[in-house]
Amino acid sequence: MRCLGRIVVLVIVLLVVGALWVTRDRWLHYLPGSHGTVATTESLWEPLSPAAAARGQRAIESMNARSGPVFASLKGAEVASYVFERAGGALPTAADSAQAAVIGDALYVRAVLPMKDVAASGALGPLAGLLNDREPLTLGGTFHVIHPGLSEFQVREVKLRDFKLPRQLIPRLIKQLDRGPRPDGVSPDGIAVKTPPSLVDVRIADHRVTLYRATPGSGGTTP
Repeated sequence: MRCLGRIVVLVIVLLVVGALWVTRDRWLHYLPGSHGTVATTESLWEPLSPAAAARGQRAIESMNARSGPVFASLKGAEVASYVFERAGGALPTAADSAQAAVIGDALYVRAVLPMKDVAASGALGPLAGLLNDREPLTLGGTFHVIHPGLSEFQVREVKLRDFKLPRQLIPRLIKQLDRGPRPDGVSPDGIAVKTPPSLVDVRIADHRVTLYRATPGSGGTTP
């Protein structure tokens, strides 16, 4: 009987733990320190816009001038707006609520997109059957130079609603989202972006994206 009692207690404990895990979104923010972390991360998001794209373009193109700055430090929304404007259709025109943020060492972009055609393509596998016509999509990745004049936003994380997409499905999704030209050297999970030939390196840290240009006599290396 004592052994049976222990088993019953263990089952009850497991059920309670399971219930707490399933409902964590309802109570986790009440824990000390958790609300501040969520709020701080959420405050990093800024909307994509033509104005942000123009600011990013001006900062990047200023590095072309011989007397221009050797680097430009941009917000996530400025880089993302520039990237997706230059990529030409990487985000569908029907996308809304597009935002970007630099979190850790990655640039994140999120928007609400029409997913009907993507789901019908089979790119999402069984996940397609769980989606509505429009769903929130989050892309996270790095931005780096392939060669002078060509860079890419390489996607390493995708979240559809609350579902994290397996890494092996990311190239299939990118193929459906990015209908623009794919020059040689672009990764299967990358979105090609034309950039000034002077751009040689990109680093992501401290909530900023810093772009570097080659300097005279540097041999194409960053400072």
